[in-house]
Amino acid sequence: MKHIHTANTDSSQPMSWNHPSVHKYADTIALKIPGYAHLYEMTDRLISAQLETQVYAQTTEPKVLIVGAGGGQELITLGGRHETWSFTAVDPSEYMLDLARRRVTQAGIGSKISFVTGTLGDLLCIQRNEQSEKQSKQPYENPLYDAATCLLVLHFLQGLESKQALLHQISARLKPGAPFCLASINGNPQEPAFSIQMQAWKGHMLNQGIPLEDWERFAASIGSGSDPVSNTVIQEMLADAGFSHITRYYGAFLVNAWFAVKGGEAAHGKG
Repeated sequence: MKHIHTANTDSSQPMSWNHPSVHKYADTIALKIPGYAHLYEMTDRLISAQLETQVYAQTTEPKVLIVGAGGGQELITLGGRHETWSFTAVDPSEYMLDLARRRVTQAGIGSKISFVTGTLGDLLCIQRNEQSEKQSKQPYENPLYDAATCLLVLHFLQGLESKQALLHQISARLKPGAPFCLASINGNPQEPAFSIQMQAWKGHMLNQGIPLEDWERFAASIGSGSDPVSNTVIQEMLADAGFSHITRYYGAFLVNAWFAVKGGEAAHGKG
């Protein structure tokens, strides 16, 4: 569910996650965002460090929720490094999930991953139906995860209410003390600083071989196809959703990543 151009050459047209051309995403995203691979490596190390402080995670096989899993980079990085981890990969775009499936199959880690085409609400319905089919007499309990990621997704949700709702939904599916990593495009498009960052980002993308029309489509999508908010608002929304120990751990132009913990204590809190 991350940004990628469509086959349409008209830079005024919005991008679409339901166009077959999204298969090009994996080939271009690393060119667009400086340090793209480092974002995922750092995400893995932060999640691993926090899980090491959790007693339950040391005695079980951690279950990780990937929100906006299309493209598959989270699955490739985390799944390739942790044989005992399992993943639930959720994304509303079937085309993007197909790309993720192909990549993880090539990497030989597909058996550890459950793919869900849809939203977190759809995932909950699926899990309830699965329990119903088992004819369990026990009351339904929302499955909880040991960790979660939501990378390069939040800025596509329009309005604070929808962003806040997603963060609350993620929080509700995490165990206390579970690590959560969030990355998004942040900033106020009305401020001069935003324009400077965009101009610098344009130079980077064009220097990496991204076509001018792709840049123009991306730039035109700010405020329409995407809805960035400030870093301060991100921190406030995370806190409101029940997360603590909120720390920015990555930045590249307007892309920022945040580490947080669902209640509980972060690794540094263990002294």
